[in-house]
Amino acid sequence: MVSYEEVLDLKPLDKIYLIDKLLLSLDLPSEEIDEIWVEESERRIEAYEDGKTKATDVYEVLSKYSR
Repeated sequence: MVSYEEVLDLKPLDKIYLIDKLLLSLDLPSEEIDEIWVEESERRIEAYEDGKTKATDVYEVLSKYSR
């Protein structure tokens, strides 16, 4: 196992490569999670089509975070 100190001694590009590999390892495909998102998407579309919720313009949403 590599120690924390060894990682800190890596060259910047090697650190970036390591960080990228670590982040990718957290985002593995999951059929279970995909199915949950499909069901949630369908619920949201149905709620919109039934008039139970309204759409918000993406630019309106983004403007709240650009301040």
